[in-house]
Amino acid sequence: MLRNESGLIPQIPSGGPVLKLDFPGLRMGIAEYDEGPTGCTVLSFPAGAASAVDVRGGSPGLIGGYERVDAVCFAGGSLYGLEAATGVASEILTARNTAIWGSIACVSGAIIYDFGSRSNLIYPDKTLGRAAFLAAQEGYFALGQRGAGRSASVGKIRGSDRFDHEPGGQGGAFCAIGNLRFAVLTVVNAMGAVLNEDGTVLRGFVDRQTGQRMHLRRIMAEHPEELETAAGECGGNTTISAVVVNLRLSQRELSQLARQVHAAMAAVIQPFHTINDGDILFALSTGRIDAATYDLMALGQICSELACKAVRTAVCPEI
Repeated sequence: MLRNESGLIPQIPSGGPVLKLDFPGLRMGIAEYDEGPTGCTVLSFPAGAASAVDVRGGSPGLIGGYERVDAVCFAGGSLYGLEAATGVASEILTARNTAIWGSIACVSGAIIYDFGSRSNLIYPDKTLGRAAFLAAQEGYFALGQRGAGRSASVGKIRGSDRFDHEPGGQGGAFCAIGNLRFAVLTVVNAMGAVLNEDGTVLRGFVDRQTGQRMHLRRIMAEHPEELETAAGECGGNTTISAVVVNLRLSQRELSQLARQVHAAMAAVIQPFHTINDGDILFALSTGRIDAATYDLMALGQICSELACKAVRTAVCPEI
């Protein structure tokens, strides 16, 4: 049984809503500390994956950012949670039992700030990262307030006496077209609200007096005094994501895919990429299919639509 230095025991939750996906070469695992509550989410690639990263917003937290990775680790705990990625790398080292050049584990990681909804200093550490990696399996990705999204929230005006945030979480979406595979996996802890397809607010910015969810632009017009309390606040929000494909793409193509999909997420999270957010998206390729005969712009659009769906499932898994 894994146990950290403080005696905390990682929990591997079961049950609850999941995304089922048929994606060979991609394994997914989560682990949590109930005492936080907080957690981490690991995307593992046993055969490795090419990677590019797109970083936006004013307060990102990133480790690695390698062009080829063995795993990606998402975690709560703000910058302290980056330690979870080192636990994943440590477990890969143990499995390989060698540290010769060319076998070094490359693990990239990104974090969300989830201390705002809890009153303790527990964070995803090396032990929790190891546990999530060991729990990883193909075919299933937990949705909602699980893994790194355990204490996530959306639609936040810090210090407001009138408007409340709502739970965020982790979401995912998957598409198979013939032998092509596309998946977007995300942890949504945004300052902005999450929108429905019709543009109405799905989660976030809830008026305590009326119970109505409102766009930030309407709050600015009708209740500008509520924003004055938040004027000096910075950070505390982040959406971290991965778009995974099985197409063999160049570094330039992966970078462009990351930009295209990340930009598209502004249709569902508003506002997005603010100075108060630290948004990070990894584009990852398992490289099993030759991409030469495919229109990469169109494939980017498919992934962009999946990204919007993934965000909505993070806050409303039943969608």
